[in-house]
Amino acid sequence: MFDVAIIGAGAAGMMCAAVAGQRGLRVVLIDHAKRLAEKIRISGGGRCNFTNAGTGPGNFLSENPHFCRSALAGYTPKDFLGLLREHRVSWHEKHRGQLFCDDSSESIIQMLRAECETARVQWRMPCQVQEISRSDTGYRLGTNQGEIHAAKLVIATGGMAIPQLGATDYGLKVARQFGLKVVEPRPALVPLTFDPAEWKPFAELSGVALEVSLATGSGRARGEFLEDLLFTHRGLSGPAILQISSYWRPGEPIVIDLAAGRDLAHELIEAKPGNRQQLQTVLAGLWPRRLADQWLQAAGQRAGADLATMRLADTPDKTLRALAGGIHEWRLVPSGTAGYKKAEVMRGGVDTRALDQKSMQAREVPGLYFIGETVDVTGWLGGYNFQWAWASGVACGRAL
Repeated sequence: MFDVAIIGAGAAGMMCAAVAGQRGLRVVLIDHAKRLAEKIRISGGGRCNFTNAGTGPGNFLSENPHFCRSALAGYTPKDFLGLLREHRVSWHEKHRGQLFCDDSSESIIQMLRAECETARVQWRMPCQVQEISRSDTGYRLGTNQGEIHAAKLVIATGGMAIPQLGATDYGLKVARQFGLKVVEPRPALVPLTFDPAEWKPFAELSGVALEVSLATGSGRARGEFLEDLLFTHRGLSGPAILQISSYWRPGEPIVIDLAAGRDLAHELIEAKPGNRQQLQTVLAGLWPRRLADQWLQAAGQRAGADLATMRLADTPDKTLRALAGGIHEWRLVPSGTAGYKKAEVMRGGVDTRALDQKSMQAREVPGLYFIGETVDVTGWLGGYNFQWAWASGVACGRAL
């Protein structure tokens, strides 16, 4: 009989097991995978973007946006950096507060494994949990390695993103089994796709990248970011699109400013007098050449003129304003996303209104806890989702 059984040996599960075990509880950590923590291993290009120095509640999406506050305040990026120092894991900061390992993400996995070993956590891996039942004394897990009994049960099985690494909706099934509501899951931090026929003119731009401002939604559901955009054969990707994808809803447009921070109409009109450069050359000074060529060709077709070869000095102000307006407000309606295979995380999950924010325990099911990505708390791109894993795992581990 264990004090705690934790299903899911990823970031949140190992952190929770280590904290609970180091407080004297008998913990068993169960996972169906043959290899430990594959999502940690591949993250950040193999260097694991393990947190973000600027983490705050505003970097997370949830139907219940205040839920994450308690856990995030209880275990901060500075706390995780303290753990890295104890294990002599070196790191560096990159773009916008993103923190990465100097070496391999394997160092994070080994650190968590070592913390679990110190806590005398018992491992069952690979181990399939086939059924779960609850009694007055706790939980019985029927597995392919025999029965496991525990007073308390923690579900840390993550979301459905990257199914090729073994991701499933197992945690959501357990939540439903015990009567908890689930916020509809969908891929997040994922490329957006477009109708092939409509996208055909832009498919040739695959590989072109530039910094843009983009937005979607309205009111509390509005998302807006300044990030890099990447054209692909099927649609748009890059950090800008991954960020906005968490806010995008099917049927809604995204609005992209391809010349963020500039007043392009004013610049072009001011530069007009005596300027014998072609518009194609002028725009190529602002953008990658392929994008300038393609944009002017498409804009010219709409205007019924050959804008690419038109000299700036000869272009009417009205035409320049229209050109600039389209560049600053490119409205697109995606047909969908690239799906869970390309998504970094899942949005949605166990409805947090059914959970206690300090302990992660289900309010109506004593002894049952949900942590990490299984819960309806989704972070921005840039290390925030790992910080939620650490923070929710620690909050639960302490409460156990």
